[in-house]
Amino acid sequence: MKVTEHIKNAKGKTLFSFEIVPPKKGKNIQELYNNIDPLMEFQPPFIDVTTSREEYVYVEREGLLDRQITRMRPGTVGICAAIKHKYNVDTVPHVLCGGFTKQETEYLLVDCHYLGIENVMALRGDAMSHQKYFEPSEGGNNYACELVEQIENLNQGKYLHDVIEADHKSDFCIGVAGYPEKHLEAPSLKTDLRRLKEKVDKGADYIVTQMFFDNSKYFKFVEDAKKAGINVPIIPGIKPIATMRHLQLLPQVFRIDLPEQLISEVEKCKSNAEVRQVGVEWCIEQSKELMDAGAPVLHYYSMGKSSNVQQIAEAIF
Repeated sequence: MKVTEHIKNAKGKTLFSFEIVPPKKGKNIQELYNNIDPLMEFQPPFIDVTTSREEYVYVEREGLLDRQITRMRPGTVGICAAIKHKYNVDTVPHVLCGGFTKQETEYLLVDCHYLGIENVMALRGDAMSHQKYFEPSEGGNNYACELVEQIENLNQGKYLHDVIEADHKSDFCIGVAGYPEKHLEAPSLKTDLRRLKEKVDKGADYIVTQMFFDNSKYFKFVEDAKKAGINVPIIPGIKPIATMRHLQLLPQVFRIDLPEQLISEVEKCKSNAEVRQVGVEWCIEQSKELMDAGAPVLHYYSMGKSSNVQQIAEAIF
C-alpha cells in the first residue's frame, strides 16, 4: 500500500514509522532484524531503508595505493524485500541521484516494481567524502526534482529509451525530503521552498522532513509550505539525541539549531547514558506535541538502533 493511502486510511490518527540503515558488508541481517523486532508491536505501516552512495577505498598493489570504488552498505532493495516478506510491512527504499546513472536508477525501479514495492524516497544524496560540494554522477540525475520526474515518467510507461505499452505499469508513491531549517546549500528558506514545490509539481506525493528539535520550526515550515501551494502530507522526521558529541555533530553536519534548554540539559549529563535518557525524554515531549497538532506520521531516524525509539514509542503509541 502507498504511504499516502496509509495516511488516508488512518483518518487523522498519527502513525508510527522509522528508518533503518542497511548493515555493512559482511554483517548478518539478523542484527538488523533484532533491532526491528521490538518496534513491530507499534504497527508501523512502512519502514524506510537508506541507500549509501559509493566510497573510495585504497588497495595496496605492488607497493602503490590503487584507488577503487566500493559500496560499504549494499543491498537496499534486497533488504526492503526481505523486511516486506518477513514482517508483512511496506518498505520504502531510498533512491539517490549521487552514485547512480539514470540507467542504473531505472533498473533499480524496475526491480522494486517486480518485488511489489510501491513506495520510494527520491533524494539527491550527499557529496562524497573527498568533495566539498555535491557533484552529479556522469549520466545521472543532477537534482532530486529530476529523479522525481524520472520516477513519474516510469509510472506513465516512459522508459529512458522508449515508451513501453504495458498492462502493469509502475505506480510508485514518491516521497521527497523537506528542510524546516532549509537545506544547507540553499541560500534562503524561500528558495528552498521553491525547490520543494518543484519536486511536488514533478510528482512527489509526500514529504519527510530532516530532523529538528524545535517543533515551532516544523509548524512554521508546514504553514509556509501551504502558502507556497504545497498540499501533500508533510511527515516530521525525528531523531532522539543520544551522545554528548551530538551537540557539535548534528549542527555541523545538518546545519540545524538545537534549543538552548536541550543543550543545557545535555551539558549537565556526566555520561552518554544520561544524555541518551535526556534525548528520549525530549523526544517524547516533542512527539506528544506533534501528535496533538495532527502530524500524519511520526517518523523516527533509528540509525539501526531501536532501544531509545522503543522507549519513546511505548510512551506515545
